[in-house]
Amino acid sequence: MDDKLFNILSNSNKDIDNQKLMDYLSGKLSAEEKHEFEKQMADSDFVNDAVEGLEDVKNKKDLSVFVNQLNTGLHKQLEKKKKRKQKRAFKDQPWLYLAIVLLLLLIVICFIVIKKHLDTEKDLPKNLPPTGQHSLK
Repeated sequence: MDDKLFNILSNSNKDIDNQKLMDYLSGKLSAEEKHEFEKQMADSDFVNDAVEGLEDVKNKKDLSVFVNQLNTGLHKQLEKKKKRKQKRAFKDQPWLYLAIVLLLLLIVICFIVIKKHLDTEKDLPKNLPPTGQHSLK
Protein backbone atom coordinates (compact mmCIF):
# COMPACT_ATOMS: atom_id res chain seq x y z
CA MET A 1 0.00 0.00 0.00
CA ASP A 2 0.95 3.61 -0.42
CA ASP A 3 2.78 5.01 2.61
CA LYS A 4 0.75 8.22 2.40
CA LEU A 5 -2.45 6.29 3.05
CA PHE A 6 -1.08 4.69 6.21
CA ASN A 7 -0.14 8.02 7.75
CA ILE A 8 -3.36 8.83 9.62
CA LEU A 9 -1.86 11.77 11.46
CA SER A 10 -0.48 13.26 8.26
CA ASN A 11 2.59 14.96 9.73
CA SER A 12 0.42 17.00 12.08
CA ASN A 13 2.30 15.81 15.15
CA LYS A 14 5.91 14.70 14.86
CA ASP A 15 5.85 13.11 18.34
CA ILE A 16 3.68 10.17 17.25
CA ASP A 17 5.02 7.26 15.25
CA ASN A 18 2.05 5.74 13.45
CA GLN A 19 3.59 2.29 13.24
CA LYS A 20 4.28 2.31 16.98
CA LEU A 21 0.67 3.38 17.59
CA MET A 22 -0.67 0.52 15.49
CA ASP A 23 1.71 -1.94 17.18
CA TYR A 24 0.60 -0.75 20.61
CA LEU A 25 -3.06 -1.27 19.73
CA SER A 26 -2.42 -4.75 18.36
CA GLY A 27 -0.23 -5.69 21.36
CA LYS A 28 2.98 -6.25 19.38
CA LEU A 29 5.22 -4.00 21.52
CA SER A 30 7.62 -5.32 24.13
CA ALA A 31 7.04 -4.39 27.78
CA GLU A 32 9.71 -1.70 27.66
CA GLU A 33 8.37 -0.18 24.41
CA LYS A 34 4.84 -0.37 25.77
CA HIS A 35 5.87 1.46 28.95
CA GLU A 36 7.67 4.14 26.90
CA PHE A 37 4.62 4.61 24.68
CA GLU A 38 2.33 4.90 27.72
CA LYS A 39 4.63 7.59 29.15
CA GLN A 40 4.26 9.44 25.87
CA MET A 41 0.47 9.04 26.13
CA ALA A 42 0.52 10.54 29.64
CA ASP A 43 2.51 13.55 28.40
CA SER A 44 0.37 14.29 25.36
CA ASP A 45 -3.41 14.66 25.37
CA PHE A 46 -3.41 14.28 21.60
CA VAL A 47 -1.73 10.87 21.71
CA ASN A 48 -4.01 9.80 24.55
CA ASP A 49 -7.14 10.81 22.63
CA ALA A 50 -5.90 9.04 19.50
CA VAL A 51 -5.29 5.80 21.41
CA GLU A 52 -8.65 5.99 23.20
CA GLY A 53 -10.49 6.56 19.95
CA LEU A 54 -8.72 3.73 18.18
CA GLU A 55 -9.26 1.36 21.13
CA ASP A 56 -13.03 1.88 20.79
CA VAL A 57 -12.98 0.12 17.43
CA LYS A 58 -14.54 -3.28 18.01
CA ASN A 59 -12.91 -5.22 15.20
CA LYS A 60 -9.14 -4.72 15.50
CA LYS A 61 -8.51 -6.52 12.21
CA ASP A 62 -10.32 -3.77 10.33
CA LEU A 63 -8.35 -1.03 12.04
CA SER A 64 -5.84 -0.62 9.23
CA VAL A 65 -8.72 -0.57 6.71
CA PHE A 66 -10.38 2.22 8.70
CA VAL A 67 -7.12 4.12 8.84
CA ASN A 68 -6.71 3.83 5.08
CA GLN A 69 -10.29 4.95 4.49
CA LEU A 70 -9.84 7.95 6.76
CA ASN A 71 -6.64 8.94 5.01
CA THR A 72 -8.12 8.53 1.57
CA GLY A 73 -11.19 10.58 2.47
CA LEU A 74 -9.12 13.25 4.15
CA HIS A 75 -6.76 13.59 1.20
CA LYS A 76 -9.68 13.80 -1.25
CA GLN A 77 -11.42 16.43 0.86
CA LEU A 78 -8.28 18.52 1.22
CA GLU A 79 -7.52 18.31 -2.50
CA LYS A 80 -11.08 19.34 -3.36
CA LYS A 81 -10.84 22.39 -1.07
CA LYS A 82 -7.42 23.26 -2.43
CA LYS A 83 -8.57 23.06 -6.06
CA ARG A 84 -11.69 25.11 -5.32
CA LYS A 85 -9.62 27.78 -3.59
CA GLN A 86 -7.11 27.95 -6.46
CA LYS A 87 -9.88 28.07 -9.04
CA ARG A 88 -11.61 30.92 -7.21
CA ALA A 89 -8.37 32.85 -6.72
CA PHE A 90 -7.39 32.71 -10.40
CA LYS A 91 -10.82 33.77 -11.62
CA ASP A 92 -11.25 36.74 -9.30
CA GLN A 93 -7.88 38.39 -9.75
CA PRO A 94 -8.07 39.47 -13.41
CA TRP A 95 -11.39 41.24 -12.84
CA LEU A 96 -10.06 42.90 -9.72
CA TYR A 97 -7.00 44.20 -11.56
CA LEU A 98 -9.10 45.40 -14.49
CA ALA A 99 -11.48 47.22 -12.15
CA ILE A 100 -8.61 48.94 -10.33
CA VAL A 101 -6.98 50.05 -13.60
CA LEU A 102 -10.29 51.39 -14.97
CA LEU A 103 -11.01 53.24 -11.73
CA LEU A 104 -7.56 54.84 -11.72
CA LEU A 105 -7.93 55.80 -15.38
CA LEU A 106 -11.33 57.38 -14.68
CA ILE A 107 -9.88 59.34 -11.75
CA VAL A 108 -7.02 60.66 -13.91
CA ILE A 109 -9.41 61.69 -16.71
CA CYS A 110 -11.69 63.48 -14.22
CA PHE A 111 -8.71 65.28 -12.72
CA ILE A 112 -7.57 66.47 -16.15
CA VAL A 113 -11.07 67.67 -17.14
CA ILE A 114 -11.58 69.56 -13.86
CA LYS A 115 -8.10 71.12 -14.09
CA LYS A 116 -8.74 72.32 -17.68
CA HIS A 117 -12.13 73.71 -16.65
CA LEU A 118 -10.65 75.64 -13.72
CA ASP A 119 -7.81 76.96 -15.89
CA THR A 120 -10.24 78.29 -18.52
CA GLU A 121 -12.34 80.02 -15.85
CA LYS A 122 -9.22 81.62 -14.44
CA ASP A 123 -8.23 83.02 -17.86
CA LEU A 124 -11.59 84.75 -18.44
CA PRO A 125 -11.76 88.45 -17.48
CA LYS A 126 -14.01 89.01 -14.49
CA ASN A 127 -15.51 92.44 -15.30
CA LEU A 128 -16.86 91.76 -18.75
CA PRO A 129 -20.56 92.42 -19.23
CA PRO A 130 -22.55 89.46 -20.47
CA THR A 131 -22.38 88.97 -24.24
CA GLY A 132 -24.86 90.93 -26.30
CA GLN A 133 -25.27 93.78 -23.81
CA HIS A 134 -22.08 95.77 -24.18
CA SER A 135 -22.18 98.69 -26.49
CA LEU A 136 -19.53 100.49 -28.44
CA LYS A 137 -19.30 104.18 -27.70
